[in-house]
Amino acid sequence: MQEVFKGIPMISYEGRESQNPLAFKHYNPEEMIGDKSMREHLRFSVAVWHTFTGKGIDPFGSATVARAWDKYPQAMDQAKARMEAAFEFFAKLGVPYFCFHDRDIAPEGGSLAETNKNLLAITDYIKELMQGGKVKLLWGTANLFAHPRFVHGAATSPNADVFAYAAAQVKKAMEVTLGLGGENYVFWGGREGYETLLNTDMELEVDNLARFFRMAVDYAKEIGFSGQLLIEPKPKEPTKHQYDFDVASVLAFLRKYGLDKDFKVNIEANHATLAGHTFQHELHYARINGVLGSVDANQGDELLGWDTDQFPTNLYSTTLAMYEILKNGGLHKGGLNFDAKARRGSFTDRDLFEAHIAGMDAFAIGLKAAYKLLKSGVLEKMVEARYSSYRQGIGQKIRAGNADFRDLEEYALTQGDIRNESGQQETLESILNQYILQA
Repeated sequence: MQEVFKGIPMISYEGRESQNPLAFKHYNPEEMIGDKSMREHLRFSVAVWHTFTGKGIDPFGSATVARAWDKYPQAMDQAKARMEAAFEFFAKLGVPYFCFHDRDIAPEGGSLAETNKNLLAITDYIKELMQGGKVKLLWGTANLFAHPRFVHGAATSPNADVFAYAAAQVKKAMEVTLGLGGENYVFWGGREGYETLLNTDMELEVDNLARFFRMAVDYAKEIGFSGQLLIEPKPKEPTKHQYDFDVASVLAFLRKYGLDKDFKVNIEANHATLAGHTFQHELHYARINGVLGSVDANQGDELLGWDTDQFPTNLYSTTLAMYEILKNGGLHKGGLNFDAKARRGSFTDRDLFEAHIAGMDAFAIGLKAAYKLLKSGVLEKMVEARYSSYRQGIGQKIRAGNADFRDLEEYALTQGDIRNESGQQETLESILNQYILQA
């Protein structure tokens, strides 16, 4: 295979003093943080869609990106060349994982049968590219949102033919993910929502979504897929209201339909922003409910109301994210997948590398700061002190379930003025700054 990214060396760690934009300043994959290396903690993954199929299109402008594989006139030849370039990219960047939608790697044909044939052919080619390498598949998924057939949704479509087509597509995508050794399978409901309730039977749509997920669970067991099944919350865009709005909505849905033991969540930072949450909030909520599975590592622009999918460079966000992940005992089968795209004006091949380097360094800093912060116990001690009233007296009775309204009224009537303690938010934020600066 010919080299695609000419002039780009293998990206190595050169340390914080390096001025080389094609080198890591903070991400040292072999550096031990506790009992695991940075590589093991962070489990970085490259997203095939943004990195290799993105064209630099936005709602107001046409493509700005041209890649070497675009020169092939035949879609299948282009698909093969794209994957060759992808594996060169993975190797030079030194990432252990990649992720894809089925339609990222293989083009649609004139029929579902032809489409499946294309997908299997490219899958076989990817297996060849994976042989002897160090790159694994973190997860696969099906694109159930781009084609016009999904205009009204997939599993929530009012058209049963679309539901059936979506099921067939997911069936094949799960088989492909299994065949490539994928460690997870993700469901992203790109159009599983509604524009107006005037034409929507919400109860039927959500019931159908649950039926779809049950079928997926059953089929995963049938084919022997032991990877983690993940649902990715997203609040809006393209539909006005998505059924998988945020982690809390997904968890309520799973519990209602008895699916909470079968799925975890794949949390995207930019989706948290669109839901009006912080990235840390979504990770924290998932962690304390035992459903934190994997992460789409990006960031959004808080001044814009759509999914900008920028590379993560906010050190506060990466530190607090890694704090939650470390408290979760790590990512387990999940990873940090760069569901991120270089800006429309950053259209060169070199920009792809520099963008990923920036994101990887930002999470490396976050990991080091979060590890030191967690090891110090400073935040836990301050939180513990803040809730100390629940470890004794009436608070202890409340927690033990040994108090009712009469007990609490009797207690309250005997008390004088209530005295609260400071929440010390500014102190805590200063402590966070201190640990980030020391990372």
